[in-house]
Amino acid sequence: MTTTTTPVPYRRPGLRRLRVLGQGPLFTVSVAVLVALVLVALFAPFLAPYDPEAVDLTSSLVGTSADHLLGTDQSGRDILSRLLYGARTGLLGPLLVVAVSTLLGTLIGVVAAWRGGWADTLLSRSMDMVFAIPGLLLAILLVTVVGSGMTAPVIAMAVAYTPYVGRLVRGIARQEKARPYIEAYRVQGWSGWTVSVRHLLPNIAPTVFAQSAMNFGYALMDLAALSYLGFGVQPPTADWGAMINEGQSAVQQGAMLPALAPSACIVLAVVAFGIVGEGLADRIAKRER
Repeated sequence: MTTTTTPVPYRRPGLRRLRVLGQGPLFTVSVAVLVALVLVALFAPFLAPYDPEAVDLTSSLVGTSADHLLGTDQSGRDILSRLLYGARTGLLGPLLVVAVSTLLGTLIGVVAAWRGGWADTLLSRSMDMVFAIPGLLLAILLVTVVGSGMTAPVIAMAVAYTPYVGRLVRGIARQEKARPYIEAYRVQGWSGWTVSVRHLLPNIAPTVFAQSAMNFGYALMDLAALSYLGFGVQPPTADWGAMINEGQSAVQQGAMLPALAPSACIVLAVVAFGIVGEGLADRIAKRER
């Protein structure tokens, strides 16, 4: 009598293992910063001492005080309140960019790696074409058609970031596809869709997750740059990039905080996301050796 045994799949380090903060103090501090930013964005209405859009020209460019811990901008709006609310737009836009680009890039990369042949060639050449168009230029072109705001820049940057994820997923998915357990499942009659969803995707997820963390920081910086140039979130909505633009004239009057405070927030967030992404990537590389 013959028996059929289920192949044991090769398991890469999963997301559960990546939650362990074993990357040193810098990694731990970066994670704490990101958690704090998320909490600030969620609870901004409860933390902000003032309405971020409330104009008070009698309090224009007031320095730091007990009433305004970071002072006010040219319109008399409380800088701290605008920073807290700006965390919402500052994190929501990149989150949408990363979510869409990761979903599309993973789908394209897995299909290209699994199907191979003409499908791989077609999808790879399509990603090369998108690579040829700078993301910021694509966003500016889309803004001229759709109009300024968050929608057009998010769509453009999601399209621009998709090939980065697609190439990464294609490469690691091809390596994973060559492992014996994948062929064993296929011999047993499992469909390619089932094998990909139940076994291939979980094994490549940690690497994709690490790359997404780094992409988040890049997307945050790109969207802030678009807002600074006037193509993203528009005043009076609180946004870090737009706040830097508005604070330029205050610098000429000797008031540094209206531009310096949002700049520091952007740098802090981008560096924190970069450190976390690099830390996760290093952890994966060490476990695979």
